[in-house]
Amino acid sequence: MILEIVSPEATLLNTEVELISVPGVNGEFQMLNNHAPIVSLLVEGLVKFKGSNVKVKEQYANKFNSIKGEFSLPIKSGTIEMKDNKVIILAD
Repeated sequence: MILEIVSPEATLLNTEVELISVPGVNGEFQMLNNHAPIVSLLVEGLVKFKGSNVKVKEQYANKFNSIKGEFSLPIKSGTIEMKDNKVIILAD
């Protein structure tokens, strides 16, 4: 699935991933390929994702943490939409 992370500054990421975990208002939840469509608010926490071909833009690489192929991005709040195997996160 495609993950796109957009901040007020720029589009931080647009890449293929296998798993996404986000801090929802009712707790953390995960999405895999072909997840049902969803729209949700996000709270402060970490957006985590894994993928074999993740490509982080060089100018924004310092915003992401990476440990053993799992990437994370701290956010203060945001929204997430998943539809047609594409996830868009609008993050603060």
